[in-house]
Parts: sequence; structure tokens; C-alpha cells
Amino acid sequence: MDFALSPQHEEIRRTVRDFAEKRIAPVADDLERKGEFPMDIIREAASLGLLGVPYPEEIGGTGLDSLAYAITVEELSRVSGSVGIIVSAHTSLGCNPVWLAGTDEQKEKYLRPMASGEVIGAYGLTEPGAGSDSRGTRTRAHRDGDTWVINGGKRFITNAGVAGTYIVTAVTDREEQSGKISAFIVEADTPGFSIGRMEEKMGLHASNTGELIFEDCRIPAENMLGPEGEGDKLFLKTLDGGRIGIASMALGLAQAAYEAASAYAKERKQFDRPIGAFQGVAFKIADAATGIDAARLMTYRAAWLKDNGRPYSTEAAMAKLYASEVARDVTNDAIQVHGGYGYITEYRVERYLRDAKLTEIGEGTSEIQRMVIARNLLGLRAM
Repeated sequence: MDFALSPQHEEIRRTVRDFAEKRIAPVADDLERKGEFPMDIIREAASLGLLGVPYPEEIGGTGLDSLAYAITVEELSRVSGSVGIIVSAHTSLGCNPVWLAGTDEQKEKYLRPMASGEVIGAYGLTEPGAGSDSRGTRTRAHRDGDTWVINGGKRFITNAGVAGTYIVTAVTDREEQSGKISAFIVEADTPGFSIGRMEEKMGLHASNTGELIFEDCRIPAENMLGPEGEGDKLFLKTLDGGRIGIASMALGLAQAAYEAASAYAKERKQFDRPIGAFQGVAFKIADAATGIDAARLMTYRAAWLKDNGRPYSTEAAMAKLYASEVARDVTNDAIQVHGGYGYITEYRVERYLRDAKLTEIGEGTSEIQRMVIARNLLGLRAM
């Protein structure tokens, strides 16, 4: 077994870290305070190929793999959780459904501009009454000649209002009784489609999270993505890949908190010695490093399995579950190491904690991850 990254993967880490530290770090705090979407930064990231890392060059992507993508999201999130989740949601949730189920024409029209970063992508699955249970989907689509007419709404959608292409789920007339859903591609300027309320969140203030509203939204019939009634299969595959992105985001936030706590533990003195010399602090640093290392191995393994065409659903859920809970613990302990300073916004560790909480929720809560893992291991549906 070889645990070393290839020269290509080391290069992508250096490239993204250099971009993040030079371009994002100086403005990250200000963007968070203002709640301002970092459009200029996202455009620059696109020019570096960071919005289409795992997609082939012939379709507008960078031509790398899922491991390179995981490293990209990790390094972006180490400096800004908001930028990390913008790129993760775009790449995993906006682009991937079209890559998995799109026709050649759909890939050319929609995936190419998304993979190249010309257009931002978003994914509309969650509704006010349908989160973990997709069977609660109330958005409806009915066929009218050569168009589909969509009515309903989506909630908590990352990149709402800035995306140019939305992948959305709806129940069609034919699947009304079964509750099976279908997937559709909706362009941002489609009549009948609008953006509702934008959420005020605990963290990730520089990323957009909002509501999608469909009122007799009419799209071409050819904008159905994949076969009718198979949108649930598509979103499950999409979420498998998305969990690698969220695990990577958690890694980056945990790494940032660990680095801040370690530096502070060596710098801050009490009782005539650095606080890192005290076992209570030293053990927090040791636990943080151990947890991050294990989470990184799990996340990279899931990405490697995906890249090698092997089953990875269980491993992606494990990585997302473990990395998100490591991020929660490490960011919380980083505040404790900083003491009173950790609780004020002058020090960034409080932001890392607020941002990390999302990783236990997005792409399926920790409870859902445990259900997925148990179901895959036991062959029984856990409830």
C-alpha cells in the first residue's frame, strides 16, 4: 500500500493552497462580516480550473480525479468554509448529475459551461417538508406538449441566486402514486422560476443559501435529466459523491483550527510556561492531530475508490460522518485552547466552529449517514 500522494496531487495542493492564502485569506473575514458572495474569487478559481477538477477536459473540466477534487475543497475550506462549500456544491451537486445522467446534448449545453466555471451550478432537492425523506417531495411537474411545467419550492439551496443552472427534483403525474421523483435542468432566467428568501445562517456567511420558487415554470421536455421516475436513484448517486466534498470541507476546517490551536499553545504563556506544556492542552492537540489524520485517510480512500470504479457509498458516508464529527470536536477544542480569546471574532477559531456545524448536516445528517452505513453493512433498512 502506498499512502504517498502522487506529484500531480501534491502540485494541486500547492496550487490551491497558494491561491487560497494569497487571494482568499486577506479578504475572508471581511466577506463573512458583510455576508458577501465572493464572486471575484470564484471567477479566479474558475480561471485556475478549480470548478471542474474531476471532469474531463473535453467537456470543459480540468481532467483530474476525485482525489484532486477532495484536496481542492480541503485547501479552500482551510481558509474559507464559504468558498469551500460554494465549490463543493457546484462541483458535486450542480455538475455531477449532468455528468452521470445527461445526454450528449445536455452535457454540451449545461455541463461544459459549469465545468469550465463560466456558469455556477446548484442542486434543488430539499423542501420545507422533505429533507432526509425525499418521499415527502411536494414539487410537481406535469407534461404539457413539448414542455414540462413545474410548481413547488425548494429550501436551503446552496448557491441560490448566483447559479445559472439548477438541477431540481419533482414528482411527475405518472409517478404521483409511487412518489418516485424525476430530475430536471432549470436555467436561472426561466419564466416562472424565482429566488425566495435568503437564509441568515449560523456560519458560512459568504455563501448563498436560499429558497427556489416554481410557479408554472415551463421548461423544454428535453430538460428532463435521466429517465422519468429515476431521479431518486440519481440523487442517491449524487449524494455519494457530495459526501466526499463535505468530508473534505470538514477536513479543511479542522486543519485550520488545529493549526491555530497549535500555534497559540506554543505562543501563549501561563505560570511561566507555554500552555502547550500542560497536559490538558497538549492532549487536545494530540487528539486533534490524530482525528484529522484518520479522517483524511478515510476521505482520500473514498475518493480513491470512486476514481477506481469501485463501490464507495459506504466509505463516503463513513468519511463524511467521521470527518464532520472530528471537525466539530477539533474546532470546539481550538476555542477552549484559546480561552476567552477563542470566543471573540478577533480570532478565527470561533468562525471555524460555526462553519463546521454545517458539515454534520449537509448531504445528509450524521444520523442519516449512520442509517446508510448500517443498511449497506446489514442489508436491512435501518429506521
